[in-house]
Amino acid sequence: MNVDADARHDEPRDDALRDVERARLRSLVEADMAAANSVHADDYQLITPSGRALTRAEYLDAVASGELNYRAFEPISEIAMWGDDRIGLLRYVARIEIQDGDELVQLTCWHTDGYEKRAGRWQAVWSQATRIMPVD
Repeated sequence: MNVDADARHDEPRDDALRDVERARLRSLVEADMAAANSVHADDYQLITPSGRALTRAEYLDAVASGELNYRAFEPISEIAMWGDDRIGLLRYVARIEIQDGDELVQLTCWHTDGYEKRAGRWQAVWSQATRIMPVD
């Protein structure tokens, strides 16, 4: 992709995409499947902190069924942004809490998301989470 330096940083566009990402995270925590389905592209793929690759259907079905029960999923650092009017990459540190039966699993992860503008709206196409392990 050939993008000149000025096109990489456009604050209104960058802020709009950051807002889309925050809304995506809220939809997952609230299990708002209409919103989650809308923002995840049909060819979306997630690489989990454990290294598992999930398709859109596998991921969103797990959220819808409660198998993957987010209690919190939020940026705890600035959301860094790079892109242009068609492709956006976001990177940030996230605090994630997942209810697993009686256990609340708490993670801190680097999170990277790839978005593409399709039919006039931003859709997530790739995500990867890398767990940050506590330093002893």
